[in-house]
Amino acid sequence: MDNDPKCQKILYDRYLPYALRISYRYVHSFENAAHAANDAFVKIFKNFKKFEIRDYAHVETMLLGWIKRIVINASIDFMGRENLMSTNGTVRTDNVEYRNINNINNNGENQLVYKELIALIRKLSPAYKLVFNLYVIDGYTHQEISNMLGISVGTSKSNLSKARAFLQRYLVKDDKGNILCFT
Repeated sequence: MDNDPKCQKILYDRYLPYALRISYRYVHSFENAAHAANDAFVKIFKNFKKFEIRDYAHVETMLLGWIKRIVINASIDFMGRENLMSTNGTVRTDNVEYRNINNINNNGENQLVYKELIALIRKLSPAYKLVFNLYVIDGYTHQEISNMLGISVGTSKSNLSKARAFLQRYLVKDDKGNILCFT
């Protein structure tokens, strides 16, 4: 794979949509997501020899996790380079627990709820959206988020709490806690 353009193209073509979905959660436009995803692939190609296969039965799962981490970091780096983050590492703002968000079944009703939820998450301020995505969707701890963004653990927790409060104002749930719709 090292410096083999054909292999790199195969990897890029296969995993670009995955990288774009991740990056788009962090940056504010599809164009910026594409730039950040491409930055991530440059890092992937440069560091591919560092990818360790520890379990041959789960190579693709391990690869997806490795790509995901690189794309998230590349997206955050992109935001910093494009001045979407302030100098102290917090995201500049312009204006329920969902741990299973990526495991939603593919039936039509759940897909609609998923799309509405993603649209609602995109309405969060950049600072809240970033912490929400890192913690709830990507599973980072507050300490990891603090280290990645250069903010305090308390700021991470506060941003997550405010993001949840914003989202909960728009959710209508049944008596079992299932999301029925958005207001």
